[in-house]
Amino acid sequence: MPVNEILVLLMFVVTFGCLLAGFPVAFTLSGVALLFGLFTYAFGDFDITFVRAMPQRVFGNAMWNEVLLAVPLFIFMGVMLERSKVAEELLESMGRLFGRLRGGLGISVLIVGALLAASTGIVGATVVTMGLLSLPTMLRRGYDPKLASGMICASGTLGQIIPPSIVLVILGEQISNAYVDAQREIGNWSPDPVSVGDLFAGALIPGLLLVGLYMLYQVIIAWLRPNSSPAMDPSEFASESGFELWRRIGHALIPPFLLIIAVLGSILAGVATPTEAAAVGAVGALLLAGLRLDERRPIPLYAAGLALVGLLVLGSQFDLRVARNEIGAGDQAAIYAAFVFCALLAWGVIVSLVRTFRSGVLQQVGRSTMQISALVFVILIGAAMFSLVFRGLGGDDMVHAFLSGVPGGVIGAMLVVMLVMFLLGFFLDFIEITFVVVPIIAPVLLKMDINPIWLGVMMAVNLQTSFLTPPFGFALFYLRGVAPPEITTGQIYKGVVPFVLIQLFALAVIGLLPGLVTWLPKVVYG
Repeated sequence: MPVNEILVLLMFVVTFGCLLAGFPVAFTLSGVALLFGLFTYAFGDFDITFVRAMPQRVFGNAMWNEVLLAVPLFIFMGVMLERSKVAEELLESMGRLFGRLRGGLGISVLIVGALLAASTGIVGATVVTMGLLSLPTMLRRGYDPKLASGMICASGTLGQIIPPSIVLVILGEQISNAYVDAQREIGNWSPDPVSVGDLFAGALIPGLLLVGLYMLYQVIIAWLRPNSSPAMDPSEFASESGFELWRRIGHALIPPFLLIIAVLGSILAGVATPTEAAAVGAVGALLLAGLRLDERRPIPLYAAGLALVGLLVLGSQFDLRVARNEIGAGDQAAIYAAFVFCALLAWGVIVSLVRTFRSGVLQQVGRSTMQISALVFVILIGAAMFSLVFRGLGGDDMVHAFLSGVPGGVIGAMLVVMLVMFLLGFFLDFIEITFVVVPIIAPVLLKMDINPIWLGVMMAVNLQTSFLTPPFGFALFYLRGVAPPEITTGQIYKGVVPFVLIQLFALAVIGLLPGLVTWLPKVVYG
Protein backbone atom coordinates (compact mmCIF):
# COMPACT_ATOMS: atom_id res chain seq x y z
CA MET A 1 0.00 0.00 0.00
CA PRO A 2 1.43 3.46 -0.92
CA VAL A 3 2.60 5.70 1.93
CA ASN A 4 -0.08 8.34 1.21
CA GLU A 5 -2.90 5.83 1.53
CA ILE A 6 -1.47 4.62 4.85
CA LEU A 7 -1.34 8.24 6.06
CA VAL A 8 -4.95 8.85 4.98
CA LEU A 9 -6.17 5.80 6.90
CA LEU A 10 -4.04 6.75 9.90
CA MET A 11 -5.51 10.27 9.84
CA PHE A 12 -9.01 8.82 10.07
CA VAL A 13 -8.00 6.47 12.89
CA VAL A 14 -6.40 9.28 14.92
CA THR A 15 -9.43 11.55 14.35
CA PHE A 16 -11.82 8.80 15.40
CA GLY A 17 -9.76 8.05 18.51
CA CYS A 18 -9.70 11.70 19.56
CA LEU A 19 -13.46 11.99 19.15
CA LEU A 20 -14.07 8.87 21.25
CA ALA A 21 -11.71 10.30 23.88
CA GLY A 22 -14.01 13.31 24.19
CA PHE A 23 -12.04 16.05 22.45
CA PRO A 24 -14.16 18.80 20.82
CA VAL A 25 -15.11 17.91 17.27
CA ALA A 26 -14.11 21.15 15.55
CA PHE A 27 -10.67 21.32 17.17
CA THR A 28 -10.09 17.62 16.59
CA LEU A 29 -10.77 17.90 12.86
CA SER A 30 -8.62 20.96 12.31
CA GLY A 31 -5.89 19.89 14.74
CA VAL A 32 -5.40 16.40 13.34
CA ALA A 33 -5.49 17.73 9.77
CA LEU A 34 -2.92 20.42 10.51
CA LEU A 35 -0.69 17.94 12.35
CA PHE A 36 -0.71 15.45 9.47
CA GLY A 37 -0.33 18.22 6.89
CA LEU A 38 2.78 19.68 8.54
CA PHE A 39 4.26 16.24 9.26
CA THR A 40 3.89 15.03 5.66
CA TYR A 41 5.05 18.41 4.30
CA ALA A 42 8.29 18.03 6.26
CA PHE A 43 8.95 14.78 4.39
CA GLY A 44 7.89 16.17 1.00
CA ASP A 45 4.65 14.14 0.71
CA PHE A 46 2.23 17.06 0.96
CA ASP A 47 1.76 20.27 -1.02
CA ILE A 48 1.36 23.12 1.48
CA THR A 49 -0.70 25.03 -1.13
CA PHE A 50 -3.74 23.07 0.05
CA VAL A 51 -3.45 24.60 3.53
CA ARG A 52 -2.91 28.06 2.05
CA ALA A 53 -6.33 27.70 0.42
CA MET A 54 -7.97 27.60 3.85
CA PRO A 55 -8.77 31.35 4.15
CA GLN A 56 -10.44 31.27 0.74
CA ARG A 57 -12.49 28.26 1.84
CA VAL A 58 -13.62 29.98 5.03
CA PHE A 59 -14.57 33.29 3.43
CA GLY A 60 -15.87 31.86 0.16
CA ASN A 61 -17.77 28.81 1.43
CA ALA A 62 -18.90 30.03 4.85
CA MET A 63 -18.63 33.75 5.59
CA TRP A 64 -20.05 34.99 2.26
CA ASN A 65 -22.39 32.06 1.64
CA GLU A 66 -25.99 33.31 1.54
CA VAL A 67 -27.41 29.77 1.70
CA LEU A 68 -25.74 29.04 5.05
CA LEU A 69 -27.25 32.27 6.41
CA ALA A 70 -30.47 30.24 6.66
CA VAL A 71 -28.93 28.11 9.43
CA PRO A 72 -28.94 30.73 12.26
CA LEU A 73 -32.31 32.03 11.05
CA PHE A 74 -33.94 28.59 11.21
CA ILE A 75 -32.27 28.02 14.59
CA PHE A 76 -33.71 31.31 15.88
CA MET A 77 -37.13 30.33 14.55
CA GLY A 78 -37.03 26.92 16.23
CA VAL A 79 -35.76 28.09 19.60
CA MET A 80 -38.25 30.97 19.69
CA LEU A 81 -41.17 28.62 19.01
CA GLU A 82 -39.92 26.21 21.66
CA ARG A 83 -39.67 29.01 24.25
CA SER A 84 -43.11 30.41 23.40
CA LYS A 85 -44.89 27.24 24.64
CA VAL A 86 -46.30 26.33 21.22
CA ALA A 87 -45.37 22.66 21.71
CA GLU A 88 -47.03 22.52 25.13
CA GLU A 89 -50.36 23.77 23.77
CA LEU A 90 -50.17 21.51 20.72
CA LEU A 91 -49.55 18.41 22.84
CA GLU A 92 -52.40 19.18 25.19
CA SER A 93 -54.89 19.87 22.39
CA MET A 94 -53.93 16.87 20.25
CA GLY A 95 -54.01 14.62 23.31
CA ARG A 96 -57.61 15.63 23.95
CA LEU A 97 -58.51 15.10 20.29
CA PHE A 98 -57.04 11.59 19.92
CA GLY A 99 -56.89 10.51 23.56
CA ARG A 100 -60.24 8.71 23.37
CA LEU A 101 -58.67 6.17 20.97
CA ARG A 102 -56.43 3.29 21.94
CA GLY A 103 -52.92 4.47 21.08
CA GLY A 104 -54.29 7.99 20.64
CA LEU A 105 -51.70 9.65 22.85
CA GLY A 106 -48.92 8.06 20.80
CA ILE A 107 -50.50 9.32 17.59
CA SER A 108 -50.80 12.79 19.15
CA VAL A 109 -47.09 12.76 19.99
CA LEU A 110 -46.25 11.82 16.40
CA ILE A 111 -48.48 14.53 14.91
CA VAL A 112 -47.04 17.18 17.21
CA GLY A 113 -43.53 15.90 16.45
CA ALA A 114 -44.17 16.28 12.72
CA LEU A 115 -45.59 19.80 13.18
CA LEU A 116 -42.67 20.84 15.36
CA ALA A 117 -40.29 19.30 12.82
CA ALA A 118 -41.78 21.48 10.09
CA SER A 119 -41.65 24.58 12.29
CA THR A 120 -38.54 24.20 14.47
CA GLY A 121 -36.23 21.58 12.96
CA ILE A 122 -34.16 21.34 16.17
CA VAL A 123 -34.01 17.80 17.55
CA GLY A 124 -32.77 18.74 21.01
CA ALA A 125 -35.52 21.28 21.65
CA THR A 126 -38.25 18.94 20.37
CA VAL A 127 -37.15 15.85 22.31
CA VAL A 128 -36.61 17.77 25.55
CA THR A 129 -39.93 19.61 25.28
CA MET A 130 -41.93 16.50 24.45
CA GLY A 131 -40.04 14.46 27.04
CA LEU A 132 -40.96 16.95 29.76
CA LEU A 133 -44.58 17.35 28.68
CA SER A 134 -45.78 14.06 27.20
CA LEU A 135 -43.67 11.30 28.75
CA PRO A 136 -45.05 11.72 32.31
CA THR A 137 -48.58 11.89 30.87
CA MET A 138 -48.10 8.73 28.79
CA LEU A 139 -46.68 6.84 31.78
CA ARG A 140 -49.55 8.03 33.97
CA ARG A 141 -52.05 6.71 31.38
CA GLY A 142 -50.43 3.27 31.47
CA TYR A 143 -48.26 3.38 28.32
CA ASP A 144 -45.36 0.93 28.02
CA PRO A 145 -42.23 2.92 29.06
CA LYS A 146 -40.22 1.50 26.14
CA LEU A 147 -42.91 2.40 23.58
CA ALA A 148 -43.38 5.90 25.03
CA SER A 149 -39.62 6.59 25.10
CA GLY A 150 -39.09 5.31 21.56
CA MET A 151 -42.06 7.31 20.28
CA ILE A 152 -40.78 10.58 21.73
CA CYS A 153 -37.19 10.06 20.52
CA ALA A 154 -38.30 9.07 17.00
CA SER A 155 -40.84 11.88 16.61
CA GLY A 156 -38.22 14.36 17.82
CA THR A 157 -35.83 13.37 15.02
CA LEU A 158 -38.38 14.11 12.29
CA GLY A 159 -36.98 17.64 12.21
CA GLN A 160 -33.97 16.27 10.34
CA ILE A 161 -35.95 15.09 7.29
CA ILE A 162 -39.16 17.17 7.20
CA PRO A 163 -38.36 20.57 5.65
CA PRO A 164 -37.42 23.21 6.51
CA SER A 165 -34.56 21.39 8.20
CA ILE A 166 -31.10 22.56 9.22
CA VAL A 167 -29.52 19.30 8.08
CA LEU A 168 -31.13 19.71 4.65
CA VAL A 169 -29.71 23.24 4.37
CA ILE A 170 -26.20 22.05 5.25
CA LEU A 171 -26.49 18.88 3.17
CA GLY A 172 -27.94 20.79 0.22
CA GLU A 173 -24.96 23.12 0.16
CA GLN A 174 -22.52 20.18 0.28
CA ILE A 175 -24.40 18.23 -2.42
CA SER A 176 -24.56 21.31 -4.65
CA ASN A 177 -20.79 21.86 -4.45
CA ALA A 178 -20.07 18.16 -4.97
CA TYR A 179 -22.40 18.01 -7.98
CA VAL A 180 -20.72 20.97 -9.67
CA ASP A 181 -17.27 19.44 -9.07
CA ALA A 182 -18.40 16.05 -10.40
CA GLN A 183 -19.98 17.52 -13.53
CA ARG A 184 -16.87 19.57 -14.32
CA GLU A 185 -14.67 16.52 -13.98
CA ILE A 186 -16.72 14.67 -16.59
CA GLY A 187 -16.64 17.66 -18.94
CA ASN A 188 -19.97 19.40 -18.25
CA TRP A 189 -19.07 23.04 -17.55
CA SER A 190 -22.67 24.30 -17.30
CA PRO A 191 -24.54 21.80 -15.09
CA ASP A 192 -28.09 22.39 -13.92
CA PRO A 193 -27.86 23.83 -10.40
CA VAL A 194 -28.99 21.84 -7.38
CA SER A 195 -30.46 24.07 -4.67
CA VAL A 196 -31.55 23.64 -1.08
CA GLY A 197 -35.11 24.20 -2.34
CA ASP A 198 -34.76 21.10 -4.54
CA LEU A 199 -33.77 19.10 -1.48
CA PHE A 200 -36.68 20.54 0.54
CA ALA A 201 -39.13 19.47 -2.17
CA GLY A 202 -37.50 16.06 -2.50
CA ALA A 203 -37.57 15.37 1.24
CA LEU A 204 -41.23 16.30 1.83
CA ILE A 205 -42.83 13.02 0.66
CA PRO A 206 -40.20 10.76 2.34
CA GLY A 207 -40.69 12.73 5.57
CA LEU A 208 -44.46 12.24 5.46
CA LEU A 209 -43.88 8.56 4.58
CA LEU A 210 -41.82 8.18 7.74
CA VAL A 211 -44.55 9.81 9.84
CA GLY A 212 -47.09 7.42 8.31
CA LEU A 213 -44.93 4.39 9.09
CA TYR A 214 -44.53 5.52 12.70
CA MET A 215 -48.30 5.91 13.04
CA LEU A 216 -48.90 2.51 11.46
CA TYR A 217 -46.52 0.96 13.97
CA GLN A 218 -48.38 2.63 16.86
CA VAL A 219 -51.75 1.41 15.55
CA ILE A 220 -50.46 -2.17 15.13
CA ILE A 221 -48.93 -2.21 18.63
CA ALA A 222 -52.15 -0.84 20.13
CA TRP A 223 -54.08 -3.60 18.36
CA LEU A 224 -51.70 -6.44 19.25
CA ARG A 225 -50.90 -5.30 22.80
CA PRO A 226 -53.80 -3.16 24.08
CA ASN A 227 -52.23 -2.75 27.52
CA SER A 228 -49.18 -1.04 25.99
CA SER A 229 -51.11 2.03 24.85
CA PRO A 230 -54.57 2.32 26.46
CA ALA A 231 -57.13 5.00 25.72
CA MET A 232 -57.72 7.88 28.12
CA ASP A 233 -60.59 7.78 30.61
CA PRO A 234 -63.76 9.22 28.93
CA SER A 235 -64.66 11.01 32.19
CA GLU A 236 -61.79 13.43 31.55
CA PHE A 237 -63.68 14.87 28.58
CA ALA A 238 -67.13 15.04 30.19
CA SER A 239 -66.85 18.69 31.23
CA GLU A 240 -65.65 19.91 27.82
CA SER A 241 -68.05 20.64 24.96
CA GLY A 242 -67.26 19.87 21.36
CA PHE A 243 -67.11 23.56 20.49
CA GLU A 244 -64.65 24.25 23.32
CA LEU A 245 -62.42 21.37 22.18
CA TRP A 246 -62.28 22.56 18.57
CA ARG A 247 -61.71 26.16 19.65
CA ARG A 248 -58.74 25.03 21.72
CA ILE A 249 -57.38 22.90 18.86
CA GLY A 250 -57.72 25.79 16.42
CA HIS A 251 -55.98 28.16 18.81
CA ALA A 252 -53.05 25.74 19.16
CA LEU A 253 -52.84 24.50 15.58
CA ILE A 254 -53.62 27.40 13.24
CA PRO A 255 -50.73 29.81 14.08
CA PRO A 256 -47.86 27.28 13.69
CA PHE A 257 -49.60 25.74 10.67
CA LEU A 258 -49.81 29.14 8.96
CA LEU A 259 -46.13 29.71 9.77
CA ILE A 260 -45.22 26.37 8.16
CA ILE A 261 -47.26 27.28 5.07
CA ALA A 262 -45.58 30.68 4.86
CA VAL A 263 -42.06 29.27 5.13
CA LEU A 264 -42.30 26.03 3.18
CA GLY A 265 -44.94 27.30 0.75
CA SER A 266 -42.88 30.35 -0.19
CA ILE A 267 -39.93 28.07 -1.04
CA LEU A 268 -41.92 25.54 -3.06
CA ALA A 269 -43.86 28.29 -4.86
CA GLY A 270 -40.62 29.98 -5.88
CA VAL A 271 -41.55 33.21 -4.08
CA ALA A 272 -38.53 33.08 -1.76
CA THR A 273 -35.18 31.35 -1.53
CA PRO A 274 -34.56 29.13 1.54
CA THR A 275 -32.60 31.98 3.15
CA GLU A 276 -35.42 34.49 2.55
CA ALA A 277 -37.98 31.95 3.79
CA ALA A 278 -35.86 31.41 6.91
CA ALA A 279 -36.07 35.17 7.56
CA VAL A 280 -39.87 34.96 7.15
CA GLY A 281 -39.90 32.08 9.63
CA ALA A 282 -37.78 33.96 12.15
CA VAL A 283 -40.05 37.02 11.99
CA GLY A 284 -43.18 34.85 12.15
CA ALA A 285 -41.89 32.96 15.18
CA LEU A 286 -41.09 36.26 16.90
CA LEU A 287 -44.63 37.53 16.24
CA LEU A 288 -46.15 34.28 17.50
CA ALA A 289 -44.06 34.44 20.68
CA GLY A 290 -45.19 38.03 21.27
CA LEU A 291 -48.82 36.97 20.83
CA ARG A 292 -48.48 34.06 23.25
CA LEU A 293 -46.92 36.28 25.92
CA ASP A 294 -49.84 38.75 25.93
CA GLU A 295 -53.01 37.67 24.14
CA ARG A 296 -55.03 40.51 25.64
CA ARG A 297 -53.48 42.99 23.14
CA PRO A 298 -53.22 41.03 19.89
CA ILE A 299 -54.01 43.74 17.31
CA PRO A 300 -50.40 44.78 16.46
CA LEU A 301 -49.40 41.14 16.00
CA TYR A 302 -52.44 40.17 13.93
CA ALA A 303 -51.81 43.21 11.73
CA ALA A 304 -48.13 42.31 11.38
CA GLY A 305 -48.95 38.69 10.53
CA LEU A 306 -51.40 39.74 7.82
CA ALA A 307 -48.84 42.23 6.53
CA LEU A 308 -46.22 39.48 6.30
CA VAL A 309 -48.59 37.35 4.25
CA GLY A 310 -49.47 40.37 2.13
CA LEU A 311 -45.80 41.04 1.37
CA LEU A 312 -45.33 37.43 0.25
CA VAL A 313 -48.35 37.71 -2.07
CA LEU A 314 -47.21 41.06 -3.49
CA GLY A 315 -43.69 39.74 -4.03
CA SER A 316 -45.04 36.80 -6.02
CA GLN A 317 -47.42 38.84 -8.19
CA PHE A 318 -45.70 42.18 -8.77
CA ASP A 319 -42.27 43.61 -9.47
CA LEU A 320 -41.52 45.64 -6.33
CA ARG A 321 -38.17 47.05 -7.43
CA VAL A 322 -38.16 50.83 -7.12
CA ALA A 323 -34.84 51.46 -8.96
CA ARG A 324 -36.41 51.30 -12.42
CA ASN A 325 -36.88 53.87 -15.18
CA GLU A 326 -40.47 52.87 -15.88
CA ILE A 327 -42.94 51.56 -13.30
CA GLY A 328 -46.45 50.58 -14.36
CA ALA A 329 -49.55 51.70 -12.51
CA GLY A 330 -50.17 48.23 -11.07
CA ASP A 331 -46.59 47.86 -9.81
CA GLN A 332 -46.70 51.40 -8.39
CA ALA A 333 -49.84 50.61 -6.39
CA ALA A 334 -48.25 47.36 -5.18
CA ILE A 335 -45.13 49.27 -4.05
CA TYR A 336 -47.27 51.73 -2.05
CA ALA A 337 -49.14 48.79 -0.49
CA ALA A 338 -45.79 47.14 0.33
CA PHE A 339 -44.69 50.30 2.18
CA VAL A 340 -47.87 50.14 4.28
CA PHE A 341 -47.36 46.42 4.97
CA CYS A 342 -43.72 47.03 5.96
CA ALA A 343 -44.85 49.71 8.44
CA LEU A 344 -47.42 47.33 9.98
CA LEU A 345 -44.84 44.55 10.11
CA ALA A 346 -42.29 46.82 11.80
CA TRP A 347 -44.95 47.82 14.36
CA GLY A 348 -45.66 44.18 15.22
CA VAL A 349 -41.97 43.23 15.35
CA ILE A 350 -41.18 46.11 17.74
CA VAL A 351 -44.07 45.10 20.01
CA SER A 352 -42.90 41.47 19.98
CA LEU A 353 -39.30 42.45 20.70
CA VAL A 354 -40.41 44.53 23.70
CA ARG A 355 -42.60 41.73 25.07
CA THR A 356 -40.01 38.99 24.61
CA PHE A 357 -37.26 41.20 26.07
CA ARG A 358 -39.28 42.06 29.18
CA SER A 359 -40.10 38.39 29.77
CA GLY A 360 -36.47 37.32 29.31
CA VAL A 361 -37.33 35.05 26.37
CA LEU A 362 -35.43 37.12 23.79
CA GLN A 363 -32.18 36.91 25.76
CA GLN A 364 -32.49 33.12 26.13
CA VAL A 365 -33.30 32.66 22.44
CA GLY A 366 -30.45 34.91 21.33
CA ARG A 367 -27.97 33.04 23.53
CA SER A 368 -29.11 29.61 22.33
CA THR A 369 -29.08 30.71 18.68
CA MET A 370 -25.55 32.04 19.03
CA GLN A 371 -24.28 28.87 20.72
CA ILE A 372 -25.82 26.44 18.20
CA SER A 373 -24.80 28.55 15.19
CA ALA A 374 -21.24 28.88 16.49
CA LEU A 375 -21.08 25.10 16.94
CA VAL A 376 -22.18 24.49 13.35
CA PHE A 377 -19.82 26.99 11.75
CA VAL A 378 -16.77 26.08 13.86
CA ILE A 379 -17.26 22.45 12.83
CA LEU A 380 -17.60 23.66 9.22
CA ILE A 381 -14.22 25.41 9.44
CA GLY A 382 -12.56 22.38 11.05
CA ALA A 383 -14.06 20.07 8.45
CA ALA A 384 -12.81 22.35 5.65
CA MET A 385 -9.24 22.01 6.96
CA PHE A 386 -9.66 18.24 7.26
CA SER A 387 -11.02 18.00 3.71
CA LEU A 388 -8.13 20.04 2.26
CA VAL A 389 -5.45 17.87 3.87
CA PHE A 390 -7.36 14.73 2.93
CA ARG A 391 -7.40 15.80 -0.72
CA GLY A 392 -3.76 16.89 -0.56
CA LEU A 393 -2.77 13.38 0.54
CA GLY A 394 -4.71 11.85 -2.36
CA GLY A 395 -7.58 10.58 -0.23
CA ASP A 396 -10.21 11.49 -2.81
CA ASP A 397 -8.46 9.35 -5.44
CA MET A 398 -8.29 6.51 -2.94
CA VAL A 399 -12.04 6.73 -2.22
CA HIS A 400 -12.82 6.93 -5.94
CA ALA A 401 -10.73 3.83 -6.67
CA PHE A 402 -12.35 1.92 -3.81
CA LEU A 403 -15.96 2.76 -4.71
CA SER A 404 -15.34 2.18 -8.42
CA GLY A 405 -14.02 -1.28 -7.63
CA VAL A 406 -16.94 -2.33 -5.44
CA PRO A 407 -18.87 -5.27 -6.96
CA GLY A 408 -22.27 -4.32 -8.28
CA GLY A 409 -21.30 -0.97 -9.80
CA VAL A 410 -23.43 1.99 -8.77
CA ILE A 411 -25.76 -0.10 -6.58
CA GLY A 412 -22.85 -1.71 -4.76
CA ALA A 413 -21.12 1.64 -4.20
CA MET A 414 -24.35 3.19 -2.91
CA LEU A 415 -24.93 0.29 -0.49
CA VAL A 416 -21.38 0.59 0.86
CA VAL A 417 -21.73 4.35 1.38
CA MET A 418 -25.10 3.98 3.13
CA LEU A 419 -23.67 1.25 5.39
CA VAL A 420 -20.61 3.35 6.27
CA MET A 421 -22.75 6.41 7.07
CA PHE A 422 -25.10 4.27 9.18
CA LEU A 423 -22.18 2.83 11.19
CA LEU A 424 -20.59 6.27 11.61
CA GLY A 425 -23.92 7.43 13.03
CA PHE A 426 -23.31 5.23 16.08
CA PHE A 427 -20.37 7.45 17.06
CA LEU A 428 -20.58 10.79 15.21
CA ASP A 429 -23.13 13.60 14.99
CA PHE A 430 -24.88 14.41 11.70
CA ILE A 431 -22.96 17.70 11.43
CA GLU A 432 -19.58 15.95 11.51
CA ILE A 433 -20.70 13.30 9.01
CA THR A 434 -22.13 15.96 6.69
CA PHE A 435 -19.07 18.19 6.73
CA VAL A 436 -16.42 15.46 6.70
CA VAL A 437 -17.80 12.44 4.85
CA VAL A 438 -20.18 13.96 2.29
CA PRO A 439 -17.59 16.17 0.51
CA ILE A 440 -15.36 13.10 0.13
CA ILE A 441 -17.84 10.51 -1.16
CA ALA A 442 -20.53 12.63 -2.86
CA PRO A 443 -18.41 13.71 -5.88
CA VAL A 444 -17.44 10.08 -6.51
CA LEU A 445 -21.07 8.90 -6.44
CA LEU A 446 -22.35 11.82 -8.51
CA LYS A 447 -19.85 10.99 -11.27
CA MET A 448 -21.68 7.64 -11.51
CA ASP A 449 -24.77 9.47 -12.86
CA ILE A 450 -26.73 9.35 -9.60
CA ASN A 451 -29.51 11.93 -9.16
CA PRO A 452 -28.14 14.51 -6.69
CA ILE A 453 -31.51 15.22 -5.05
CA TRP A 454 -32.18 11.51 -4.49
CA LEU A 455 -28.65 11.08 -3.09
CA GLY A 456 -29.12 14.01 -0.73
CA VAL A 457 -32.44 12.73 0.64
CA MET A 458 -31.04 9.20 1.03
CA MET A 459 -28.18 10.65 3.07
CA ALA A 460 -30.58 12.80 5.13
CA VAL A 461 -32.75 9.80 6.08
CA ASN A 462 -29.63 7.82 6.91
CA LEU A 463 -28.24 10.65 9.03
CA GLN A 464 -31.53 10.82 10.92
CA THR A 465 -30.79 7.40 12.41
CA SER A 466 -27.61 8.82 14.00
CA PHE A 467 -29.83 10.49 16.60
CA LEU A 468 -31.32 7.15 17.66
CA THR A 469 -28.41 4.70 17.50
CA PRO A 470 -26.55 4.02 20.76
CA PRO A 471 -24.10 4.64 22.32
CA PHE A 472 -23.96 8.31 21.19
CA GLY A 473 -27.48 8.91 19.85
CA PHE A 474 -28.18 12.49 20.86
CA ALA A 475 -31.95 12.02 21.09
CA LEU A 476 -31.32 9.27 23.65
CA PHE A 477 -29.17 11.62 25.74
CA TYR A 478 -31.71 14.43 25.49
CA LEU A 479 -34.54 12.20 26.70
CA ARG A 480 -32.41 10.57 29.41
CA GLY A 481 -31.72 14.03 30.83
CA VAL A 482 -35.41 14.89 31.32
CA ALA A 483 -37.02 11.45 31.77
CA PRO A 484 -38.53 10.51 35.17
CA PRO A 485 -36.31 8.40 37.45
CA GLU A 486 -38.35 5.26 36.83
CA ILE A 487 -37.35 5.27 33.14
CA THR A 488 -34.06 3.41 32.75
CA THR A 489 -31.46 3.93 30.03
CA GLY A 490 -32.03 0.35 28.92
CA GLN A 491 -35.72 1.01 28.36
CA ILE A 492 -34.92 4.05 26.21
CA TYR A 493 -32.40 2.05 24.14
CA LYS A 494 -34.85 -0.83 23.65
CA GLY A 495 -37.67 1.55 22.81
CA VAL A 496 -35.86 3.14 19.85
CA VAL A 497 -34.88 -0.17 18.19
CA PRO A 498 -38.21 -0.61 16.30
CA PHE A 499 -38.03 2.99 15.06
CA VAL A 500 -34.46 2.54 13.81
CA LEU A 501 -35.69 -0.50 11.87
CA ILE A 502 -38.60 1.56 10.49
CA GLN A 503 -36.15 4.22 9.32
CA LEU A 504 -34.00 1.59 7.62
CA PHE A 505 -37.13 0.18 5.95
CA ALA A 506 -38.06 3.69 4.76
CA LEU A 507 -34.50 4.10 3.45
CA ALA A 508 -34.87 0.88 1.45
CA VAL A 509 -38.24 2.00 0.05
CA ILE A 510 -36.80 5.36 -1.04
CA GLY A 511 -33.83 3.55 -2.59
CA LEU A 512 -36.08 1.22 -4.58
CA LEU A 513 -38.58 3.97 -5.53
CA PRO A 514 -36.55 7.11 -6.40
CA GLY A 515 -39.71 8.73 -7.73
CA LEU A 516 -40.78 9.39 -4.13
CA VAL A 517 -37.95 11.93 -4.05
CA THR A 518 -37.65 13.17 -7.61
CA TRP A 519 -41.36 13.61 -8.48
CA LEU A 520 -42.15 16.73 -6.41
CA PRO A 521 -39.03 18.74 -7.44
CA LYS A 522 -39.91 18.06 -11.10
CA VAL A 523 -43.48 19.25 -10.52
CA VAL A 524 -42.46 22.34 -8.55
CA TYR A 525 -39.31 23.41 -10.37
CA GLY A 526 -39.68 21.65 -13.69
